[in-house]
Amino acid sequence: AMLRLRLLTWDVKDTLLRLRQPVGQSYAAEARAHGLQVQPEALGRSFREAYGAQSRRFPNYGHGQGLSSRQWWVDVVRETFRLSGVQDGAALTALAEKLYRDFCSSHNWEVLPGAGETLSRCRQLGFRMGVVSNFDSRLEVILSQCNLLHHFEFVLTSEAAGFAKPDGRIFEQALRLGGVPPEQAAHIGDDYSRDYRAARAVGMHSFLLRAAGQGEGPEVPPEHVLPALSHLLARIEK
Repeated sequence: AMLRLRLLTWDVKDTLLRLRQPVGQSYAAEARAHGLQVQPEALGRSFREAYGAQSRRFPNYGHGQGLSSRQWWVDVVRETFRLSGVQDGAALTALAEKLYRDFCSSHNWEVLPGAGETLSRCRQLGFRMGVVSNFDSRLEVILSQCNLLHHFEFVLTSEAAGFAKPDGRIFEQALRLGGVPPEQAAHIGDDYSRDYRAARAVGMHSFLLRAAGQGEGPEVPPEHVLPALSHLLARIEK
């Protein structure tokens, strides 16, 4: 059956962009610049703990709970270092502010193989394009710095939407922004529940980016699985 697609929406993290190095390594390097020795592995564990606790307490960057996403992240970074044994309050604040700014830039992010070419080709084929990402307001700057922003008509973050994937309301907002009904749209992402299943739940098509040997997730029809982004074109060429 021919897909009659007009709009493609894209997840970003681990679909189009990935971190250049593990968070613990970035944080340890910044600590060294401030004269502090902290192990990257310890920082990585502390980050996962701090990020998890903050996400449970203040979902979606504290939206509706009076937090700005900037404050949300600064608190996560401070707590990460505190859990790793850094006690100096002034150093914690300086580190947190600097790391919040650094993660806005292409210094910490790189484009995944094939992403630029695939986005260009999709635009040449006449698809409307948008981003649907559980990200904060820094995302447009990051996409711009990584030279991907020009591919998209809109960038919808969970912070701006007020809802985070897998909540269907973020996809419904994207469909309104793209001006198409769900059956004429497809979402591309790497997470089974937040991307693949959530988009299908609102009536969109979706494709799951699942690199070979990535472990066995839930069953997905093979024609919906992308072993690499470059496979998308064969699935959607009109």
